Amino acid sequence: MKRALLYTIAGTLISFLINHFLLESGGLWLELFYSFAFGLAWGMAFYLDNPVISLLKKLGISFGAMIFLVLIGAFIFDLEKALPSVFKFSIVFVGYYLLASFRNNKSLRD
Repeated sequence: MKRALLYTIAGTLISFLINHFLLESGGLWLELFYSFAFGLAWGMAFYLDNPVISLLKKLGISFGAMIFLVLIGAFIFDLEKALPSVFKFSIVFVGYYLLASFRNNKSLRD
């Protein structure tokens, strides 16, 4: 759990620095929100990368996180600005498991 939290914080920080200094700015708070979506996906994918957790549970938890991001984004900004956070989350979450699928044990934890 500590490593998953560390990955969430590190992913958020790295994504924010890249978005803020290298890409077009959409505003500081929007960049932080998108970066949080990136970091949350990375940390959650690492946390759920456990053979004990069923695929259905992994999908349900990730779907819940996407709904959480949309609700928070729609509340703080608007729905149009909240939806890209779901895309970022989905891309990172699927990318994590795509990378893991190339390993023999199907996990990036070890």
